[in-house]
Amino acid sequence: MSESERERRSLRVQADAEEAGRVRLHKLLALRGVCSRRHGEELIRSGKVRVNGEVVREVGIKVDPERDRVEVNGKPLPPPPKLVYFILNKPRNVLTTLRDDRGRPTIKDLLPHGLPRLFPVGRLDWDSEGLLLLTNDGELAYRLTHPRYQIQKTYRVTVERPIEDGELEMLRRGVMLDDGPTGPAEVRRLGEREFLIGIGEGRNRQVRRMCAAVGHRVVRLVRIAEGPVRLGGLASGALRPLSAREVAALRRAVGLEPIR
Repeated sequence: MSESERERRSLRVQADAEEAGRVRLHKLLALRGVCSRRHGEELIRSGKVRVNGEVVREVGIKVDPERDRVEVNGKPLPPPPKLVYFILNKPRNVLTTLRDDRGRPTIKDLLPHGLPRLFPVGRLDWDSEGLLLLTNDGELAYRLTHPRYQIQKTYRVTVERPIEDGELEMLRRGVMLDDGPTGPAEVRRLGEREFLIGIGEGRNRQVRRMCAAVGHRVVRLVRIAEGPVRLGGLASGALRPLSAREVAALRRAVGLEPIR
């Protein structure tokens, strides 16, 4: 190999190594616990993020966390946070948000003081209850809520009147909603008016709308599992940390390496 070829190969290796260390800016904001990826995109578009002193408005831009100086609203990014993972058993009539301008109860009211900044993974409706994951692991949260990964969420559903076997079968096969057909669901009867349903999609109020499509009104909806994590006997309004095994299983389910 000639000297010039060796030099070109060395430059390619160096360029590949530099590219491997770069991440998209909105992803970096999520990884550092500043905000969700979606909110990060909004911050970038609104001109509130600077890289090396320059305002950037391009969402897809990549930066090197080790070399580039990133600021949000004039403040430098915090160092990488210690990643933490919790389950909250959300009660009914509580918003899945950290603040509400109308003064309604939010999940923040249920969290003890002294926790790092956490973000809910997805959401549960005001009148729904059950398992809600909370974490500052932005990459895991993103993947758990992205339709591409099809993480199954399981709900215990109680409807207003007895539901027929044929109607449960319709839910299994999928039903037509105003925003298109749903995929097949896993359905198991528990009682005359109660059943379990597992879906990999995450549309707005999807389970309630699916039940309405087969002629039933939901009177109680409890999420009891998300992927490999189960609610178990956690009391309503209570919070517990995930075990190392649960964290590893969640990360494995979305193709992430275990945390060492």
